[in-house]
Amino acid sequence: MDCSNQLSSLEVALINTLQDGFPIVQYPFHEVADAIGVTEGAVLNCLKNLLDKNLLTRFGPLFQIEKMGGVFVLAAMSVPEERFDIVSAYVNSLTVIAHNYRREHSLNMWFVFAAENYSEIVNSAEDIEKMSGCKVILLPKEREYFIGMRFRVGEDVPVGATSATDCILNKSIAISEIDRQLIKITQSGLPICQEPYKEVGREIGLDPIDVMKRLQYWVDVGLIRRIGAVPNHYSLGFLGNGMAVFDVDDDVVDEFGIRLGALDEVSHCYRRPRSLPDWPYNLFVMLHGKDNSAVLDSLSVIKAILGDRCQNSDILFSSKILKKTGLRIN
Repeated sequence: MDCSNQLSSLEVALINTLQDGFPIVQYPFHEVADAIGVTEGAVLNCLKNLLDKNLLTRFGPLFQIEKMGGVFVLAAMSVPEERFDIVSAYVNSLTVIAHNYRREHSLNMWFVFAAENYSEIVNSAEDIEKMSGCKVILLPKEREYFIGMRFRVGEDVPVGATSATDCILNKSIAISEIDRQLIKITQSGLPICQEPYKEVGREIGLDPIDVMKRLQYWVDVGLIRRIGAVPNHYSLGFLGNGMAVFDVDDDVVDEFGIRLGALDEVSHCYRRPRSLPDWPYNLFVMLHGKDNSAVLDSLSVIKAILGDRCQNSDILFSSKILKKTGLRIN
């Protein structure tokens, strides 16, 4: 449901501002309030309300699990309609599953594993296959060209990057036991209070200055993509979204991945392995727009960019969110 026309000026300002980051200072909400021109109390109350109404799905650090030595793996299955709900309930019950979507395709269930090692994912995939009787296709991320989008209230298209953030995922950062505790307590969000970093530190016996130093370091080295708000893009009027996939010649796929990642309509752009004969595509692009028609327009633009270096393509529209959680370190 599009609620963008029902938002107050403060709600609009806060949604737009908090997608760009959040200060790592003693009184961060005071700094945000000064920038917007309201009181700290108004910001705190408004943010709580936006989360309660699910206009924001979460607020806090967005971690890059690969930087911790962990693994995200996209997976797909073709599930018979008569068993779809049963299989979905089982998949969603697994803590290793971060996201699960129903998509309009013969491969109708798409989910994301998030684990600390690949073997855990393989074992979980085997369990799903045994329970469902369906083949699980694993499509690990080989290269990340871009992830990150801002959904501006009132805009016709999302705001992407001015240039793609090409990232080769081959270096992890050592984390200590206290680091793990800090990740565990913040992975579901930050406290909505005057001194959130002090409250986080109190929970794990860490000085708030140390909390802020660690978080800032993680932002600097990419362990945290950003600290901020994640909007419910459906509620903000961006009702169209589809996973566009392309079979691009291997010798140019990286070049095109970087180019496509810079487009405003693109929220994610990855290279993944083909899985023949079931899946011939190696370039994945998540597209967003006001409706599916706008997404198809974006798809046409991308096809023109790829030209004859793309051998085949498809788009899988999301029809239902089955599960959506962030990173969970146990």
